[in-house]
Amino acid sequence: MNPIKVMVNGIPGNMAQVVAKHALVDDRFELIPYSLTGPEITVSEFDLETITIRLIHPELREKEIIEIIEKYTSFISIDYTHPTAVNSNAEFYCKTGLPFVMGTTGGDRNILEETVRSSAIPAVIAPNMAKQIVGFQAMMEYASKTFPDLFKGYSLTIKESHQKGKADTSGTAKAMTRYFNAVGIPYSESDIIKERNPETQMNAWGIPEEYLTGHGWHTYSLVSDDKTVHFEFIHNVNGRDVYVQGTLDAVSYLSKKIEEGAAGSVFTMIDVLKGV
Repeated sequence: MNPIKVMVNGIPGNMAQVVAKHALVDDRFELIPYSLTGPEITVSEFDLETITIRLIHPELREKEIIEIIEKYTSFISIDYTHPTAVNSNAEFYCKTGLPFVMGTTGGDRNILEETVRSSAIPAVIAPNMAKQIVGFQAMMEYASKTFPDLFKGYSLTIKESHQKGKADTSGTAKAMTRYFNAVGIPYSESDIIKERNPETQMNAWGIPEEYLTGHGWHTYSLVSDDKTVHFEFIHNVNGRDVYVQGTLDAVSYLSKKIEEGAAGSVFTMIDVLKGV
C-alpha cells in the first residue's frame, strides 16, 4: 500500500512541528517538504529532523501550490496554523481541491463547515484531536441528547489553561459549553475562565514547569443550588503527543473517505473513532 502524502501547514509552529516529525517516521505517510506559514515568519526554510521544509508565505501560496500539486498530484493537508487563518485557509483548500484535517481551533466554525459542504472536497474538522478527550465529548453529547435538563438548577464553572502562545479560547471548552447548556445549565462561552500566564499556571494551577510551553488543562465544576452536591470533570494534558495520533488517524480516515468518493463532506473525530 502506498503511503499517504501529507503536507503539514503551520511550521514552524510547535504543534505543526510535532505532527510533521511523527509523520516523517510513520510508514503510513509521506511528508511533503512544504508548509504554508504565516506572514510574521521571516525565514523561507525550516530544518526538521532529516529534511528541510520550504515555508510558503501567504502572498506566494496561490502560485506555489500549483507547482506542488503538479509534483505530488494528490495529498492531504494538515492545518495547525493560527486561529485567524482558519477560514481563509479552508477557502484556499476548497478552491484548490485539497482535502484537509483542521486541527487549528478558532475562526467561524459554521462558515468553516459550510465552506467545505459547498466544495468538492471532504475534510475532518474537530476542536480537539486527542481521541480520549473526543470520547469524553461523545459521552457528554449522548447525555445532552438523552437526558435533557439533567443538571438543571446547577451552576457551572469552566476553567482552561494552555500555553501562553495560544491565542484563542479552547475549542474543547467551547464545545463542552454547548453540551452543558443542553443538560440544563445556562453558560456562555464568554464565561470560560482562560489562563495564559505561566507564573499563575505553575504556582496556582500546579502545572509542571517543563510543560508550561505545551499543555491543555480543563476543569468543569458543577454545583447544586443548595451547595450540597458537587460534580467535577477534569482532563489535563501535558505536552502535545496525545494530539498527534488522533491527527494522523484522522488523515488515514480521510484518505479512505476520498477513495470512497466523498465530496463536500465534513467529518468529525467522533466519525474517526467510529471508523464508519
